[in-house]
Amino acid sequence: MNDAAQPVPQKVEPEWLYDFWYPALRSNRVRDAGLARAMLMGLPLVIGRKRDGAAFAMRDSCPHRGIPLSYGQFDGAELECCYHGWRFEPSGGQCQAIPSLTSADKLKVDRIYATSFPCAERDGFFWVFLPRSAAQGAAGQMRIEGALPAVPEVPKFSEKYVLTHLDARLPCSVDHGIIGLMDPAHGPFVHQSWWWRSRHSIHEKEKKFEPIANGFRMSAHAPSSNSAPYRLMRLAGAKAGATVETTIDFVLPNLRYEVVRSGEAWFSTLTTVTPVTASECRVDVRAAWNLFRWATPLVLPIGRYFGKKFLRQDQLTMERQAEGLKSNPNLMLIDDADRPAKWYFALKQACFEAQRTGTALRHPMEGPVTLRWRS
Repeated sequence: MNDAAQPVPQKVEPEWLYDFWYPALRSNRVRDAGLARAMLMGLPLVIGRKRDGAAFAMRDSCPHRGIPLSYGQFDGAELECCYHGWRFEPSGGQCQAIPSLTSADKLKVDRIYATSFPCAERDGFFWVFLPRSAAQGAAGQMRIEGALPAVPEVPKFSEKYVLTHLDARLPCSVDHGIIGLMDPAHGPFVHQSWWWRSRHSIHEKEKKFEPIANGFRMSAHAPSSNSAPYRLMRLAGAKAGATVETTIDFVLPNLRYEVVRSGEAWFSTLTTVTPVTASECRVDVRAAWNLFRWATPLVLPIGRYFGKKFLRQDQLTMERQAEGLKSNPNLMLIDDADRPAKWYFALKQACFEAQRTGTALRHPMEGPVTLRWRS
């Protein structure tokens, strides 16, 4: 990637990355044998748990007449369509019964499938694995070549910790959501608050980045001195005289990990930007920590209050950007502040090429890089 300003891809049709896990729905949306709807990459899903607790995700469409399966009845083992009573085993999608058939019919029911996807719960979310075949609308349990990758989760460094979650809908494509997530220069302008930082705190920064599998890392460094939450982290580790270090990773398709550590105290987040439709995405922030656990009843509500305000600032900015993007203006990316966005687009294209050719992903970063910007 050279140093010239580069245009931001402005595609009308979505370019989504398949063969990855995506967070589709909060776990608390499903209770007992209940069902819940979700939209993921333009695909309507019905999500639930079997009697044994196993999570499942099916395309919310009966293969018979297309009526949403979420209107049906689920007994903990089989999902019955509300239209003609066809019943399906939800984990694999195999049809179990068609009530209208007579003894003279020779239709092999077990050869009929509704579409089903691998599904697992982690950190309070239903994660769904969407293979490339999902884009073609193939029925039945999706064919997965090789072992599935691990389900993403928040990094944790002790047995006891606090876990919480925040989310926001953004009226933009997943690409705009992701490059907004990794943008290091908007902080002093979007996130001006007495409890975070002021516009006057802007100063020059220098960070080292390095390539990692399917992504890149902002190498371990001292966190920003002009952000109040990081100063609290220093206080938490002060007894041991420990320094504070933070590491930030971005990993395809949409994962941003941040880990802050000071002695035995730690704070970590996993933030995802998930495509809902071509023009809407959802930001989910999962945060875990072990500091000040004794004050959780007080700290958690305060932290969530300020976290929501912080996320709302990003949401408002993306709403305003969506207004500007309606006229399809020409956009650009500059160095060095926009270099992570360039890496993201290059990684995404490298992933498409690797999937097309069946070869290993060719990383756009040749080695460690030092970037400088003001924020």
